[in-house]
Formats: sequence, C-alpha cells, structure tokens
Amino acid sequence: MISKNMATITRWIEERARYSTPIIRISLALVLLWFGIDELLHPDAWIGYIPPWAAPLIPVDLGTFVLFNGLLEIAIGGLLLIGWQARVAAAIAALHLLSIVIAVGYSDIAVRDLGLAMMALSLVFSGAGMWSVDNRTR
Repeated sequence: MISKNMATITRWIEERARYSTPIIRISLALVLLWFGIDELLHPDAWIGYIPPWAAPLIPVDLGTFVLFNGLLEIAIGGLLLIGWQARVAAAIAALHLLSIVIAVGYSDIAVRDLGLAMMALSLVFSGAGMWSVDNRTR
C-alpha cells in the first residue's frame, strides 16, 4: 500500500516538473523586487549593511549607492518576473549577489544571498521556462 501511494505521489510530482523553473524565476524576481523597492523607500535602513571597509571605496554618497542598488535590483527583478532576457538578467543577478556574499563575509546575509545566487545561476542554465516572454518568442 505504501509503495503504491509513493508511486502515485512520485508520478504526480514528476508530471509537474516543468513548473520548477518558473517557480524559481518568479520567486527570485519577487525577492529582488522586494529588496529593491525597500531600498528606495528606506535607504537609510540599508546603509548599515554596507561593510565598513567597503564604504570608503564607494565613489558616491552611501544613500545614493543604496538607491542605485535598489534600482538595479528592481530592474533585474522586473526582467525575471516577466521572463524577458532571463538568462542575462539571471547572470547579472548571480554576479550581483555573489559580490554581496564576498563583501559581507560569512554571515546570515551571505548564506541567504549565496542561496539566491545559486537560484539565479540555475536560471542561467535553464532559461526562463514557461509563463515568460522568452518562451513565447521562441
């Protein structure tokens, strides 16, 4: 009985494998959009995440830097959400997130952003998947 139920569950999951890529793409997009919008609305709250060693290397005011970062994350998140040029957007997201991981060093933020970067990297390899502009233009 248990093996029959497991076979049914396994088959049900395998029949829905095509949903995994859009779930990853849309989830990553929503996270980046949330971060980006919050950085635009509350830049002062995000300045504290800039490592002290990096602040002198930034050629603009830290608040301005956070605003630019927020705009970048909104742009990447928007492209991923609609699935247009998703591989390019995902590559930029992966590099951006990996730069944060390197900048902040070992911390909860670095672990989170490493996971997000790996999600983005998986999209570089898979493409946008279903429910995307990229998929409709092929």
